[in-house]
Amino acid sequence: MLRRMGAGRWVGAVLLAAIAGFALLGPWLIAADPNRQNLFNILAPFGGSDPLGTDQLGRSMLARLAAASRLSLSLALATVAGAAVTGVLLGLLAAAGGRLADRALSLLADGVMALPSVLLVLLFASLGPGNFVFIYLGLASYQWVEYFRVTRSVAAFELRRPHVEAARLNGFSRLYVARHLLLPPLAPVLSTLMAFNLGTAIFTISALSVIGIGLRPPVAEWGTMTIELLPYYAEAPWHALLPTAMVALTVLSLHLLAGRGSR
Repeated sequence: MLRRMGAGRWVGAVLLAAIAGFALLGPWLIAADPNRQNLFNILAPFGGSDPLGTDQLGRSMLARLAAASRLSLSLALATVAGAAVTGVLLGLLAAAGGRLADRALSLLADGVMALPSVLLVLLFASLGPGNFVFIYLGLASYQWVEYFRVTRSVAAFELRRPHVEAARLNGFSRLYVARHLLLPPLAPVLSTLMAFNLGTAIFTISALSVIGIGLRPPVAEWGTMTIELLPYYAEAPWHALLPTAMVALTVLSLHLLAGRGSR
């Protein structure tokens, strides 16, 4: 599998591993407190005791970027995992549960897709500004449909294949059939879809913070850091660009890993 990875996927994998390592190890390895203020050392340039300088309140940019990376990736992973589990389970139920279950779940999915995804996210996020639970519900409320449709389509095809029908006729349980005969063909498609959705979730979480209905300061998150530092762009342009660059690099790595640019 590793040999079949193209150059683009290798770049994406290395870049994503570096960002994930920074997110996981950064808060433990960086001695500075991401929330500690020092008003006598605001907007310090790169170098010195703070390699990436300090923000408008004298907080270490390196420490805050590490904390923000950990938070942003964790929130995106939780969102995608919830949507994927829901969509896959409902897709398997629609494919194997008979015509009534298939029609009912398909109508539900069509109803969700009829609403603009941005509207759903904004609606849930506005119910509890600054609360991740509502952001999670907004993102997962439409992302599960993608997993449902893919799972339903692939599972319905696989269930008609001779070896799957033979397994069912020989008395193998539905759990066995789903785990060993349906999920393996689904895995490559689902992994690609999850990579794209992770990028979408990361971008959306940051964008909601920028427009004021996502996470809010003083929480260290890429979107909140951007909106806090934007008024000081003239004095410290690189400081304001750092969290935005983290979002862009993370989304780029996920898209490369999913397959774009691999050929």
